[in-house]
Amino acid sequence: MSISSKNDQNTDLAFWLKNQNASSALSQIVLAMAEAGIEIAHVAKSAALDGKSGAAGIVNVQGEEQKDLDIISNDIVLEHLKKCPSAIALVSEEVPELLINPGGEISSDDEKNYAICFDPLDGSSNIETNSAIGTIFSVLQLGVINGDYPDQNDVFAASKNQIAAGYIYYGPATLLILTIGKSVAMFAFSEVDKQFFLVQDQLTIPKTASEYSINMAYARFWDASTTTYINDCQSGKPGPRGKDFNMRWSGAMIADVHKLFVRGGVFIYPALKKPGSETGKLRFLYEALPMAMLVENAGGKAIMGKQEISGFLPSSLHQRVPVILGSKEEVEILQNLYRQKH
Repeated sequence: MSISSKNDQNTDLAFWLKNQNASSALSQIVLAMAEAGIEIAHVAKSAALDGKSGAAGIVNVQGEEQKDLDIISNDIVLEHLKKCPSAIALVSEEVPELLINPGGEISSDDEKNYAICFDPLDGSSNIETNSAIGTIFSVLQLGVINGDYPDQNDVFAASKNQIAAGYIYYGPATLLILTIGKSVAMFAFSEVDKQFFLVQDQLTIPKTASEYSINMAYARFWDASTTTYINDCQSGKPGPRGKDFNMRWSGAMIADVHKLFVRGGVFIYPALKKPGSETGKLRFLYEALPMAMLVENAGGKAIMGKQEISGFLPSSLHQRVPVILGSKEEVEILQNLYRQKH
């Protein structure tokens, strides 16, 4: 499926990347992810009819039960990235080890060696209820590779050099939200033309908001800072915040973060005082890091508590971290609470 210019009145993804002066190598990777998303969207729509919406009977590296669509989506992304010589190293939520792309070719040009980190199907627990799901990805520039192939330490170091991030949201419309480091743009997939077209450029997240996304079922496991913030929000107009808040929670990071670009707010998934979640739930390389880049490039803020997400250096491929991101003023209120209480 090609993604090329439709006409002078419609800016498609390839044309937008060219106007943004994206390198040919980066453009090829982004277009490959977009094409993978088109295929995943099609498979997801037919999953119930094909009997592929349930559990696959396999547990992934996270200790989570894989769905059929998890495995299918992972294979789709890997297959499309094989076409990208600059995509040297691959990190997938569904695979325990670092993958070396069989279609990759290490370049003498340091700026053409990339690691792609991705969650092929975020929100897979929503599949059986026909709710929001999506694909998240991050493009890291590896730079000089000392050896025949990059290792995981090269990927960890490259997390400081993230040059693109995006997600593909499979909802009533299939949307691509993308940044290559300058701004954030939204593209919608045309079923007629089989292409992504620009629908909004220069996306911004309002600095302040009155909506938060958090799993209230875990309230007893929260730290003191999160508890104080949510209690203040729930107090409404009579409380210290002096205004009423709404709470929304979908069970898929991609859906809750997408709402930030539509109407602002804050997404909170803190570390929890329960076994297995003490350091957080969400994975750094392919969930926290790409979402942080998108949010920050839209004028928002992304933290792990006291520390900004972008300032963190991981030590494992599937490292879990706490995540707080969204409207800048709201995130800063939470960050100040962490600095006071921890």
